Amino acid sequence: MGLRELKKRQTRENISNHATRLFLERGFDNVTIAQVAAAAQVAKMTVTNYFARKEDLALDLHDVFVELPAKTVRDREPGESALAALRRAYLAGVAEHDPVIGFSGPEFARMITDSPALVARLREFHDDREKALALVLAEETGVEPDDIRPRVAAAQLTSIHRLLFDETLRRTLDGHDNDEIARIVDDYARVAFGALEPVLGDYAVK
Repeated sequence: MGLRELKKRQTRENISNHATRLFLERGFDNVTIAQVAAAAQVAKMTVTNYFARKEDLALDLHDVFVELPAKTVRDREPGESALAALRRAYLAGVAEHDPVIGFSGPEFARMITDSPALVARLREFHDDREKALALVLAEETGVEPDDIRPRVAAAQLTSIHRLLFDETLRRTLDGHDNDEIARIVDDYARVAFGALEPVLGDYAVK
């Protein structure tokens, strides 16, 4: 990474860190872009250059969140189906208490659920993730552009991720600790992915 790229990354992280602190202290809807800029000691325009939407200051993992299932399928092992790869990756994320799949902590979870704007933005993340996975499934299976099967498979597979994300968030807000949540969603994930085995078990095998 060059010096310029490193400086840009540090600036972005600085803005994101100060924004998150303010959002957790005051609530997302009670903090302005100008206040974030002041806390990070940058110009307001600098904040908007790095973050086009205020919501993305709080949810600063859009690309990772959206691309994770698609990348998992793209990088799956020889002989492994899309379903098997996604199940394996999700269970690994549960074991690691990965924030990307919902292990965000009670303060962060409350910040999201208390803000209609963040709830709506998170919904867009889920929708974007489904589209990204559908594109990769279409590429990996070599179907025609108008073939609906990749979109159907992506809708089914990402619906499990969405359901389990919501369950993790809900249990976090209910006061369960991460170890307890992990035990529960691990079981749920095995049931949910297993339910798709009859229809997707042999789909998109590498």
